[in-house]
Amino acid sequence: MSAHRPPPDPAYAVVIPTLGRPSLTVLLAALAGCEGPRPRRIVLVDDRRPDDPTPLPAKVPGELDGLVEVVRVGGRGPAAARNAGWQAAREPWIAFLDDDVVPGPTWAVDLAADLAEAGSRTAGVQGRIEVPLPRHRRPTDWERVTAGLATARWITADMAYRRAVLEDTGGFDERFPRAFREDADLALRVLDRGWRLTLGNRRTTHPVRPCDRWVSVRAQAGNADDVLMNRLHGRDWWERAGAPRGRLPRHLAVTAAATAALLCAAARRPRAASACAALWLAGTAEFAVARVRPGPRTADEISAMVLTSVLIPPVAAYHRVRGLTTAAHRSAVAGVRG
Repeated sequence: MSAHRPPPDPAYAVVIPTLGRPSLTVLLAALAGCEGPRPRRIVLVDDRRPDDPTPLPAKVPGELDGLVEVVRVGGRGPAAARNAGWQAAREPWIAFLDDDVVPGPTWAVDLAADLAEAGSRTAGVQGRIEVPLPRHRRPTDWERVTAGLATARWITADMAYRRAVLEDTGGFDERFPRAFREDADLALRVLDRGWRLTLGNRRTTHPVRPCDRWVSVRAQAGNADDVLMNRLHGRDWWERAGAPRGRLPRHLAVTAAATAALLCAAARRPRAASACAALWLAGTAEFAVARVRPGPRTADEISAMVLTSVLIPPVAAYHRVRGLTTAAHRSAVAGVRG
């Protein structure tokens, strides 16, 4: 192909799982304004609760008239939503986008080039994610977590897969109920079948969405999903997926110290209770300082980090135990999809 000749128009569909956030309108407007070939169809997968009968609160630009289809899945989670989306499309390439990203102005033409360069054993091509951070101050803890998406592998914030590969693997494993690890699970299963995954040149912005101070506590639910990943892919999946290990061992140790302090106090062993409480306090303080130091150090951020640093270790431990005792996780090896 000549360096000056545009890539051929690929036959692709865009699948967007959504909860109807306002960012969906921004995403659709960005797709409408992209240079390059239009998708053959855009499947919006409405994953709101089944008792919400209202239409999706999104404005579809006129440029996309006739391309947009809506599929409802009724709150079954992003893995089920993506499966419903690609199964509703017949195109050979499925480009998955999250509903809070903004494709760049040349996204479509760059996607066409990415797909044209894909070899016959290339199963998927990932887009490049950019997370804008504030320039006038240090990023908050949540902003730093979001910024990690820029270097994450195979995330479906912007990921194009061959439909044939999705059929071969069964798509996303719906035992992953959150937008967490379901993309890494699929990628590892694809690689295990001898396919390749590559990084393309198209660019997509992932803004930091607003959140409350408890978002990091809620995120600990992902510890249950890590148990499922261990059982599906072995304990070396972290290295294979390039995923950070996190602080779970420390969280378990801090939680054990707190539990021991309470038990010793109940048993009227004050010295042992004091020693265990001191270990809990030291571990909690170290965690809080590690989160405060790189941040903006405002009063609100510091108070949020202190409060959530107390809560995160026991919540992480709870979700770890929940993952170990979940029946679907215990039977994971026997029930691997594909």
